[in-house]
Amino acid sequence: MVKSPDELAAMRIAGRLLAAVFEMLDAQQLAGMSTLQVNDLVERYITDDLAARPASKGQYGFAYVLNSSINQVVCHGVPAAGEVIRDGDIVNLDITLEKGGFIADSSKTYMVGTVAAPARRLVQIAQDAMWQGIAQVRPGATIGDIGNAIDRHAKKHGCAVVRDFCGHGIGREMHESPEVLNYGRPGHGPTLREGMTFTVEPMVNQGTRKVATLDDGWTVVTGDGKLSAQFEHTVAVTATGVEVLTLRRDEQLPRALRGVAR
Repeated sequence: MVKSPDELAAMRIAGRLLAAVFEMLDAQQLAGMSTLQVNDLVERYITDDLAARPASKGQYGFAYVLNSSINQVVCHGVPAAGEVIRDGDIVNLDITLEKGGFIADSSKTYMVGTVAAPARRLVQIAQDAMWQGIAQVRPGATIGDIGNAIDRHAKKHGCAVVRDFCGHGIGREMHESPEVLNYGRPGHGPTLREGMTFTVEPMVNQGTRKVATLDDGWTVVTGDGKLSAQFEHTVAVTATGVEVLTLRRDEQLPRALRGVAR
């Protein structure tokens, strides 16, 4: 859905606030914290410090403000008091925030303490795959261009992109059209237009792309028990390219994207 200039301005505000949530988490010592403690910390920060709303809470019956996905958990991990983040873990924190009627969505995979080299490599591949996809965003490009760039990058490095979940349009609703697949053919799928807003969020597995959902109905794990990593940003199509609405101050844009709005 194409957004008006006023709607894009509101989405920029939500995006900047969500970036601040991750910047707050960057300063935390995650090792030893339970995922429920992280959830509660984020909820207080969003509501009390930012005067915003955690958009995930209550969405589709979900009771928490974030998804916490550790190691072999691909996505939708449910925070729990008994689930403690440990040194050596990789954990994806996926957070949404609503301000002024508009929603931003972003995630980051944290490497906690001393992380083994194969896990560090996977996290870097996943982050780079996201940027490969974002670099395709411009008027006249297609959703297939984004997905193809992501999938090619993962395969080039011996990893697999999960196909069961994808990015999505976003705005007044958390999930709008179009679906932004993490695989595809160049030149295929919906054509991008200035003012469109959506997420780019590849989930990259060490092994098979196959996944399974646990009995809680939420938690998705790799089919072979190997690690998974994910990164996500909310972006807008501009007249000349792309604006990353949830960009954090510590992030270094790839050279191809230097000069885009923060």
